[in-house]
Amino acid sequence: MHNAAPAPDQDRQGRTFRLAFLSAVLSLTAAFAAVGSTIPLFNVYRAQDGFTNADISMTVVAYSAATISTLLILGRLSNHVGRRPTALVSLGLLLLGCLVLLNVHHIGVLIAGRLLMGLGAGLASSSLTAYIVDTAPTKPAWLASVASSQTVMLGLAIGAIASGALVQFGPWPRDLIYLISVGLLVVSTVLIAISPDTVTAVGGAWRSLHPTVRVPVRVRPLLAVTAVVLLSTWATGAFYQAFVPALVEDQLRTHSSLVLGLVFAAYMAPSALSAPLSGRFAPAGAQRIGMVAFCVGWTGIITAIATGALPLFITATIVAGAGQGIAISGTTRGLLHASSQADRAPIFAVVYLLSYSGATIPSLISGQLSNTFSLPKIALGYGASALVATLFTVIAARNPHTDTTSRHDEYTRQTSPPA
Repeated sequence: MHNAAPAPDQDRQGRTFRLAFLSAVLSLTAAFAAVGSTIPLFNVYRAQDGFTNADISMTVVAYSAATISTLLILGRLSNHVGRRPTALVSLGLLLLGCLVLLNVHHIGVLIAGRLLMGLGAGLASSSLTAYIVDTAPTKPAWLASVASSQTVMLGLAIGAIASGALVQFGPWPRDLIYLISVGLLVVSTVLIAISPDTVTAVGGAWRSLHPTVRVPVRVRPLLAVTAVVLLSTWATGAFYQAFVPALVEDQLRTHSSLVLGLVFAAYMAPSALSAPLSGRFAPAGAQRIGMVAFCVGWTGIITAIATGALPLFITATIVAGAGQGIAISGTTRGLLHASSQADRAPIFAVVYLLSYSGATIPSLISGQLSNTFSLPKIALGYGASALVATLFTVIAARNPHTDTTSRHDEYTRQTSPPA
C-alpha cells in the first residue's frame, strides 16, 4: 500500500511531460514552417523587385550565418536558464522576423528578416530539440531521435507548401503567409509558457556564452561521418532554397509558386516521413543506406535538370529527401546514445552548427559562382560533393560504443518521463 501512494502524482507528472513534448514538437514545427514560408516568395521578389540569384543566395548565407553564431554563443544557454525561457526567446525572434518580412521591397529588408529568423532558428535548434528529447516517451525507441532531428524538415515542408498555395491562390500573396506564421508562433509561445521546464536554473549562464564547441568524449569518434552527412545533406537543402526557385522557373519551365513549394517540400517531407525507417538499422547501417539513397537521388536530379523533366526532378528529389531522413536520424541516434541531460543541448548545438555550416559555405561560394557558371553546372558541383560524401560514409561509418549496460540504463532513465 505504501508503494502505491505516489502513483497519482507520477501519472500527473507523466501527463505534464507529454504536454511539454507535444508543445515542443508543435513549436519547433511552427518555427521552421515560418522559415520555410519565404522560399516560394523568392521568385516573386525576383520578378517584382529585381532580386538576382546572387541576392537570394546571400539571404540564405545571412540566415545560416546568424544561426551558426547563435549556436556558438547560446548553444548551451538552456542548460543554465532552462529550456522554456530559451525557447520563448527563440519564438519571439522568429515572430519579429516575420513582421519585418511583411514589407520586403529591398534586398536589405529581406536579409534583415532572414537574419532575425536565423537567430531564432539557432536558439530553437538547441533549446527546443533538447526539450523534445528530455520529454519524449521511451516507446517507440526511435521517437526521440526522429522527433528532434526531423521536426525541422517537416516544418520547412509545411511552410513551403502553405506559402506556395497562398502566394498562387490566396489574397495578399506577399503578406498572408507571414501573418499566419505570426499567429502560429503566438500559439506556440502560449503552449511553451504553460508547459513544465525540464531543467532547473543554475549558475554559469554568462560563462556558457563563451563560444565553445564541446561534445562528450564518447561522441568524438562519430564526428567525422556526422560532419560529412550533415554538411552534404544541408548543403542540398540550401541549394533548394537559393537556386531551385530559379531552376524550376528557367530550366523546368513552370512559374507556379505552388509547384515551387511542392518541389521544396518534396525534399523536406520525405526526410521526416522516412526517418522512422532508420530505427530498423544500427546507426552506421542507417547512415550508409540513407547516403546511398541520397546519392541516387542526386543522380536523378542532375539528369532531370539536363533533360528539363519536372516529374523526374520531383521523383529524384523525393528519393534524395528520404535518404537524407534515414541518414540524419541514424546519425542523431548514434550521437544521443547514452547521453545525459546536460549533454543534449551541446550535442544539438554541434549538430546544427555542422548543418548550417553545410548550408552557409557552399551557398556563399556558389552564389558568387552563379555570376559565371550556369545553374546546371552549379547543380553538378553539388551532386559531385554528394557522391564524395556517400563514399566516405560507406567506408567510415561506425556505431556508438555499447561497452556497458549501466550507460544504456542511464540514457534510458534520463530520457524517460515519469510513468
